[in-house]
Amino acid sequence: MSEEQLTRINKYLSEAGYCSRRAADKLIDAGRVTINGVVPEMGTKIGPSDEVRVDGKLISEPTEKPVYIAFNKPIGIVCTTDTRVEKDNIIDYINYPSRIFPIGRLDKPSEGLIFLTNDGDIVNKILRARNHHEKEYIVTVNKLITADFLEMMRNGVPILDTITRKCEVEQISKFKFKIILTQGLNRQIRRMCEHLDYHVISLRRVRIMNISLDVPLGQWRYLTDKEVAEINEMVADSTKTHEEENKRQA
Repeated sequence: MSEEQLTRINKYLSEAGYCSRRAADKLIDAGRVTINGVVPEMGTKIGPSDEVRVDGKLISEPTEKPVYIAFNKPIGIVCTTDTRVEKDNIIDYINYPSRIFPIGRLDKPSEGLIFLTNDGDIVNKILRARNHHEKEYIVTVNKLITADFLEMMRNGVPILDTITRKCEVEQISKFKFKIILTQGLNRQIRRMCEHLDYHVISLRRVRIMNISLDVPLGQWRYLTDKEVAEINEMVADSTKTHEEENKRQA
């Protein structure tokens, strides 16, 4: 946990309205304060997962620690939290000990990076299309890639009653290209290719925002405090809902 997320125990008791900082120091010095059942030293800092008591009286209950996971999803795994419907669902596959849910989707025939979390506040901020957060993919198609194909993919393709947002597209080999999207339409890359008479053979997401895929297929890791801080900075001006956007414009 970063230092910014920690609070000195005397400051916490003061901000909680229990007593002044000076009085809190006296309580701590007298051994009347406990953090997770242990008498702390003066100046000890606490986080949101800590339990604070004074004379045995509960001042704060531990809150659920935010979880941020980067998972390399294999082909065949479905990004749903409904474990009753889908046998090969992402929740059962990872089998995390507490409740988490995926941020967005990566369709069943695709593989690569997807985030999972228990932090509902950050989910919509990342997913809102108007926030223009980048997602990078490596795609293999069934035909030779032409200059016209690349140009049309870059400038927008009509799918789902709209024109896709302009994006970066770079050819890697005769049948493979890299594409960076800032929107998340349903099966967007596959639909774009199909409109141009190409068929996607393989699709792998290799980056979301500042996080690049760096774990083996089927495995996951926690995001570091630095990575989470960078994401929070990137979404600091993002809106979660239409209502928030309207308020900000007003």
